[in-house]
Amino acid sequence: MGTAYLPQPLHRITYHFFAFAVPTSNLMFFLDVKPEEAYRRIRQVREKHEMFESLEELERIRAKALYLALIGKWIVVNANRSVDEIESEIRTSLVEEISLYND
Repeated sequence: MGTAYLPQPLHRITYHFFAFAVPTSNLMFFLDVKPEEAYRRIRQVREKHEMFESLEELERIRAKALYLALIGKWIVVNANRSVDEIESEIRTSLVEEISLYND
C-alpha cells in the first residue's frame, strides 16, 4: 500500500507489479481513517510530523490508497471507530474465513 505515496499513475503501476510479484494473504485489511481523524490522532501523540502528515497530504494519499484497496483483495475496515469495534470486525472476518476453509 506504500505505493500510494508515489505520483499518479505510477502508484497504480507499481501496486499491480508488487501485487503480482509478492505473495499476499487471503485476508488483507485496509484500516480506513478519515483524514481529519488521522490528523487529529497524529497531532495527539507526536510533536514532530513527517512531510506526508499535513491534512492536505493525508486527504490525497487516502484517496489513492483507498482506490488501490478497492481494486485489490483488501477488506476495507472503518477505522474511525474505537479499537474494540475495529478489532471485533477484523476478528469476525477472520472467523468467517476460517469457517470457509473448514467446510
